[in-house]
Amino acid sequence: MVKLDKIYTRGGDQGETSLGDGKRVAKSSARIAALGEVDEANAALGLARLEADAALDTVLAHIQNDLFDLGADLCTPIAADEPPALRIVQPQVDWLEARIDALTAEMAPLSSFILPAGSPAAARLHFARTVARRAERAVVRLLEEPEEAVNRLVLAYLNRLSDLLFVLARAANGMGGADVLWVPAGGRHG
Repeated sequence: MVKLDKIYTRGGDQGETSLGDGKRVAKSSARIAALGEVDEANAALGLARLEADAALDTVLAHIQNDLFDLGADLCTPIAADEPPALRIVQPQVDWLEARIDALTAEMAPLSSFILPAGSPAAARLHFARTVARRAERAVVRLLEEPEEAVNRLVLAYLNRLSDLLFVLARAANGMGGADVLWVPAGGRHG
């Protein structure tokens, strides 16, 4: 278990921070940017939980815990002589897919794009989805860095997470019955 006796360390006062392997990196690095985006996605899920019923809250709590695992994974670069480290594993991705499949089976297929709106719970889930997509893009940027070694399942997890949040938002909108449909060119006047 993690024990934090002191919240501030002054270690980052010069614009650097430590990774899980002890290496110091700039706070502007692609890895730290990805970690920050994942942290923001987790906070957005915390806001979504304010509107969640008990079943949805259980799912979101599970995901929030997984996102801490994902952050620990990103925080510790993969090394050839890697000691055991906390990594995202395929069963975590499979769990998201199972939730997506179960909910999608209960909904009518989409016949239009939907707007990120509807009930308060759906709107918060749509917001969390967009933050998860931003985290996904940050991980893609990190993967594009030739010197960075990253667990590819982190990317798969974030991709499925945003899909699940979309489906959960539709579920919060009465299983899609109260989705707000996009009306192409509906905002034009004159």
